[in-house]
Amino acid sequence: MTLLHSILHATNFSRPFLSTLLPSIGLAYTIQSLVAVPSIFAQTERFYDISGSVTYISCTALSLYLPTIRARVAASAVGSPKPSWPSMLAALARNGGGLNWRQVALSAAVTVWATRLGFYLFSRISSDDGTDSRFDNIRSSPPKFLGAFFAQATWVTLCLMPVLAINAIPASLFSTLPAAIGVTDILGALLFLGGFSFEVAADRQKDKWVQGKNNKKHNEEFLTRGLWSRSRHPNYFGEVTLWTGIATLAGGVLVSNVGQKGIGFAGGPLSIAVALAMAGVSPAFVSLLLFKVSGIPLSEGKYDERYGDRKEYQEWKKNTPMFFPKL
Repeated sequence: MTLLHSILHATNFSRPFLSTLLPSIGLAYTIQSLVAVPSIFAQTERFYDISGSVTYISCTALSLYLPTIRARVAASAVGSPKPSWPSMLAALARNGGGLNWRQVALSAAVTVWATRLGFYLFSRISSDDGTDSRFDNIRSSPPKFLGAFFAQATWVTLCLMPVLAINAIPASLFSTLPAAIGVTDILGALLFLGGFSFEVAADRQKDKWVQGKNNKKHNEEFLTRGLWSRSRHPNYFGEVTLWTGIATLAGGVLVSNVGQKGIGFAGGPLSIAVALAMAGVSPAFVSLLLFKVSGIPLSEGKYDERYGDRKEYQEWKKNTPMFFPKL
């Protein structure tokens, strides 16, 4: 019995959600561990953020194709013909293909977001000599540095929870879901597209501002134009909004009869509440990180220390909302 066969057998539970969740968690911590070891020895955080993006994409792909992987491994073990890989294009065209269009749409949304953010952060840290101030008190301590990588694996797992749950629903059950596009489908898609666009625009505006400062085109100490005149952290607002969109689209399916059966729930009020919590944990955890851990507190503290005694900074901070953009 091969290692892959053993792993698939050990994680093959009666509830499809558990059969998808546990391998995905294992993959997240495996990837982070593989990147953590050389990073700890080299005392570099250069590949920290991009490894998070790779983990997002890998876990999403695994959850989407895991049923097919299981079927192909099982067929190979008994010498039967292997089933074909499902068609994402057929799913998006709503012609079946072994996947539901919502599974493909959510998986694609995560992949596009993770790819864009990963390359953006890797480019930024590469231009800063491979250092990130968040790790100044961490990189020299192997236990703390390893903890940061494991924290990233946890972040990936919790944020992907609604996507993992949707991808765990068997195709046979998804085929019984009404074909009509629902309100939560539309609302979720609009929130994701709006949040993603907001985040990208905010990052590009800041990049342009930094380049202008480096090229001596202006002498501004902090950015107060564009979206940054509407919110002190427009990129974070976009981040929370896009994950809210993912949670909304997924939640609409998970509370349905098909969704409840697909993840192995009974369908009562408690099961529906748990399903909503599984979808909502994604934007909730992102908000927790940004508001209480590594996002807004670090940024605000750094700028307060540098410019807190300057009148123009005080006026910008007073007149610009911290998170929700003003109209």
